[in-house]
Amino acid sequence: MNKITENTLKPEKKYTMKTAIIYATRHGCTEKCAKELANQLPQNAALINLDQSTDINLQAFETIILGGSIHAGSLNKKLSKHIEKYGKTLESKKIGLFLCCMEEGEKAEEQFENAFPGYLKSKAIAKGLFGGEFNFERMNFFEKAIIKKIAKTDQSVSKINYSTIEEFSKKFKTQ
Repeated sequence: MNKITENTLKPEKKYTMKTAIIYATRHGCTEKCAKELANQLPQNAALINLDQSTDINLQAFETIILGGSIHAGSLNKKLSKHIEKYGKTLESKKIGLFLCCMEEGEKAEEQFENAFPGYLKSKAIAKGLFGGEFNFERMNFFEKAIIKKIAKTDQSVSKINYSTIEEFSKKFKTQ
């Protein structure tokens, strides 16, 4: 099993790993998927939660895996801003992209296409739709009400696709 490093360090801290999984999470699903992915990668990976670190030295990494979730049809704003801020640097890295969402099939693919910029999608070694969760314990009243109305459920639901995460990780074994 790979060692996972949670990054809550200052930006000037030197990283000893070649791969970073940079993610933004709202209710914990993307974080859960990022940790699972880190455990399955053939090399150690730094886990960087954009809620805790926003100024990251991307030059320290060869491979950057970006992960986020869809809320109200859009990618997590922290991840979008990170991509916008570091776009030029990301162009020179090996890239992986994953998305957590409750949609399936064509709707999920459409959300993925709309979530990430074309230049990242075209150079990505791996792209993944990891499924999603409704975690009622971590939602506020308003979010619960919307999910109850739209998804017709009032209980937490997990549709994380662990086999997709495993397949995604295998694409980095030859890199």
